[in-house]
Amino acid sequence: IKFICRGHQNDVENIPLFLVVAFFYILTEPSQFLAVNLFRAYTVARILHTFVYTIVVLPQPSRGLAWGVGYVITIYMALQVIISFL
Repeated sequence: IKFICRGHQNDVENIPLFLVVAFFYILTEPSQFLAVNLFRAYTVARILHTFVYTIVVLPQPSRGLAWGVGYVITIYMALQVIISFL
């Protein structure tokens, strides 16, 4: 139960930020191919992270890598938004 609560809390902390950044990223009119694949990769990374964090608890670096992929995608999109609106 402890891992499930921690996994859920981690999702609650990361997914809303991604959704906000993704909304503004869409406003920059990125290539549809790139945007769709970034969203897919983020979704897969979050599902994997939740899986290795709560269901099959694996040691690091599995959790860190899954989390890092989502984090890098979010940062990339945020930078594109900033560059676009400057």
